Amino acid sequence: MSDYLRHPGVDAYLEALPDWRGELCRQLRDVIHTAEPQMQETIKRRVQPYFMLDGQVCALLACKDHVNLFLYDGAIVPDPDNIITGGHDNKTARTISFYQDDTIPCRALTAMLRQIAANNRTGGWRRIKQHREPMVIRFPTRRRRQFVQHRKVTGRTKSLSGRDAPPDN
Repeated sequence: MSDYLRHPGVDAYLEALPDWRGELCRQLRDVIHTAEPQMQETIKRRVQPYFMLDGQVCALLACKDHVNLFLYDGAIVPDPDNIITGGHDNKTARTISFYQDDTIPCRALTAMLRQIAANNRTGGWRRIKQHREPMVIRFPTRRRRQFVQHRKVTGRTKSLSGRDAPPDN
């Protein structure tokens, strides 16, 4: 597929890539546009290709021995085919790393890209997560111990500003 609107900066990025990495990135670009024909290309951080549709969907980064595809899904899109290779605990983006002679899992990747784009159309992963799970504030371990100790001694809780809050009754 090559009948999509191409960003000249993305073209320049891909043309500058040597050997198999350039070809792999061109194939990934085609898969991305096949998944969502309305996907727009842009350059961020001066050289990195990003693919947008009502927000960030993914980005490409060619490294010395592999190519990373960053998926900006907030870790909420299911990965039943286990194609995600990094960032499993990351709350913003996960990655799929491709090495020389790897094949692109087109079906699974297309499904994930379509889900990310659909999430973006409904307000993005941050909004979806906000409605899914209650926000839990976690203090670092030392801070948590201080908080619990303060409560035991005074019967009062400290607010986030450090001031005492009224006791729980």
